[in-house]
Amino acid sequence: MTLICWICVFVLVKIYERDFSATKNSEKYGDPKNKKSVKSSLEVIFKVLMLVFLCRFRAPSAILHTLKMATASFSGLQFSMSRSCIPSSQKIADASAVVLGGKSKIGSWNKLASACNVASVQPFQRGFTSSSIKSVKIVTKATSESSAESAVSGLPINLKGKRAFIAGVADDNGYGWAIAKSLAAAGAEILVGTWVPALNIFESSLRRGKFDGSRILPDGSMMEITKVYPLDAVFDNPDEVPEDIKTNKRYAGSSKWTVQEVAESVKEDFGSIDILVHSLANGPEVTKPLLETSRNGYLAAISASSYSYVSLLKHFLPILNPGGSSISLTYIASERIIPGYGGGMSSAKAALESDTRVLAFEAGRKRKIRVNTISAGPLRSRAAKAIGFIDMMIDYSLANAPLQKELSAEEVGNAAAFLASPLASAITGTVLYVDNGLNAMGVGVDSPIFKDLDIPKDQH
Repeated sequence: MTLICWICVFVLVKIYERDFSATKNSEKYGDPKNKKSVKSSLEVIFKVLMLVFLCRFRAPSAILHTLKMATASFSGLQFSMSRSCIPSSQKIADASAVVLGGKSKIGSWNKLASACNVASVQPFQRGFTSSSIKSVKIVTKATSESSAESAVSGLPINLKGKRAFIAGVADDNGYGWAIAKSLAAAGAEILVGTWVPALNIFESSLRRGKFDGSRILPDGSMMEITKVYPLDAVFDNPDEVPEDIKTNKRYAGSSKWTVQEVAESVKEDFGSIDILVHSLANGPEVTKPLLETSRNGYLAAISASSYSYVSLLKHFLPILNPGGSSISLTYIASERIIPGYGGGMSSAKAALESDTRVLAFEAGRKRKIRVNTISAGPLRSRAAKAIGFIDMMIDYSLANAPLQKELSAEEVGNAAAFLASPLASAITGTVLYVDNGLNAMGVGVDSPIFKDLDIPKDQH
């Protein structure tokens, strides 16, 4: 049997030498036919050798099937590799740029092997590393040159050419600011509405550069706010403003700050917007238990924190471009008991979420506008500190949420940018939880009751 094997090898090698010699001549005279015969010869050689091997060692049927598949795979792989050596290897360079992300180190080939389900890539490394590196560099350079003119590959959030109005930005450490920053990072033009009594301080801080550190975007540029509008979302139009507010010195010097007037001013200045964000709330009796909350306090919380969104969308809807997005901010107290979050605020957030669903239907049918709300976790913002127990809620979240880390305003901002983008084109009427998963918990695992349970904890 061994002698037969060697005779087969000798005959097949002679066949290969004949075809290879014919191929060399064909290259000189431009005849491509003999190239195919070399390919056929190699296939025959490999398959016959495998057949002799299997007969010699009598491999089990399962191994025979595996080797048969390997033979077929190797045949195709072998010739795709040989074609890569000629100038048309640009195809491999293109594939490398996509799969490897422009990296040319040997370790990247291992990633390619995993992606292609190839068990070993050592032959690739020895035979193609140098030529591939050169091609990859060329492709990467071309990509870099064209990146300024075209979108980055993948699924980027691109809001260039879009205009956003964010209601409720009065400093640089709240969710409203973070949302404005993320939208700006995605390319959107930013307009903001600031509560009238806080307007002077906010604009002064912007002018003096107090917020410059917070305005830095991921690419190193500064967020630009095109215009700041005075806004008090508690009042729909000038006729509803009581006399004591009109004569209040904190409102002196400002005009056209009701919801209707602001919407008209934005239309006059810019014509239309694409994104509307409601990032404001107020409960004058938020520290009181619900049983001790007055009617006026309860209704004030509903008016400022819930109906203000209905009014905002109502007046801005005519200037929202079809396909646009409207976003608000809510809190888990809308559906869970949060002692200390009183004064009707939990009711206001529940109403806001209910209104989100109804508004999604109505605005979607009228103007193809998507309406969603983000249920954000606790944040040490200036507004949240007024509640008085924000630090306690952050500690609770750290101890009990699936993700044991402090929530950043940027994470909420990025979620808003996603909802405002075409990537969320089929999402509307939704409450999106951005709270490290705390909403999913049914119990507080930091309770002494669970001290004997082996509950995983973050080791970092």
